[in-house]
Amino acid sequence: MAAGLGSRYGGLKQLDPVGPAGETILDYSIYDAVRAGFSRVVFVIRKENESAFRQTIGTRFSSRIAVDYVFQQLDALPSGFVPPPGRSRPWGTAHAVLVAAPAIHTPFTVINADDFYGAQSFRLLAHHLTSGSPDCAMVAFPLRNTLSTFGAVSRGICQLDADSNLQAIRELTHIAPEGTHARSTSPDGHITQLTGDELVSMNIWGFTPAIFPALHAYFTEFLLQHPADLTAEAFLPSFVNHLITTATARARVRVLHTPDRWFGITYREDIPQVAASIRALIAAGEYPERLA
Repeated sequence: MAAGLGSRYGGLKQLDPVGPAGETILDYSIYDAVRAGFSRVVFVIRKENESAFRQTIGTRFSSRIAVDYVFQQLDALPSGFVPPPGRSRPWGTAHAVLVAAPAIHTPFTVINADDFYGAQSFRLLAHHLTSGSPDCAMVAFPLRNTLSTFGAVSRGICQLDADSNLQAIRELTHIAPEGTHARSTSPDGHITQLTGDELVSMNIWGFTPAIFPALHAYFTEFLLQHPADLTAEAFLPSFVNHLITTATARARVRVLHTPDRWFGITYREDIPQVAASIRALIAAGEYPERLA
């Protein structure tokens, strides 16, 4: 998913270089996906970014992996719906996955283009998706491995059962490090103390095409509930919550644990730290100096 404008960041952050040879975070994600066994990538972008995205990202991979593009446009809505006057931003990550449905016919992984998940995440999902399991899956990270030192973040805290199945995702806002722990401050000032060991969702999922009817129904209901809202977004974790708690045909979501550190570009100040983290992984032999 690469259709977001990066409002806090101030630009199309998916195209900013962070690797020693000008690689973007997305370059590393696709590199990891290819070596984990994925054979096709579908970029969800905005139409106005198509030319820049194709030239900067798409052409680098078309010789090694099948590449498709779908567009998350404001009017890509279920029949009978039109965007409210004045709406300018995308409809959220659930909508982003839904617009990709015509291009997807096999089990698939969903990621954010500006998040670095590490090779282990793709190996875990590839193993799950090729196992024949009908279950959905997600990769969860320890909270402390996902925080930014340059500002507060929002994270989905995962609640699991004894068999590592997802029970719910609770969204906490304004999470910031506090020593070796963390704290979240809600909009009304309520403070939640966190250990840092909590498992969080970073929007890396494994699905089969069987989810699309439920996703279509969920997004349709979302539009009915927000007919004139100019900023409301349908988030993928909210859809997953619906899928496992209230949907007619409830799904099971397997939570796959990784101890790796997630990092991403939320603020422009994050770039030097992301670049340093990638250099450390190269020095450790995890990646070549230049991605092939």
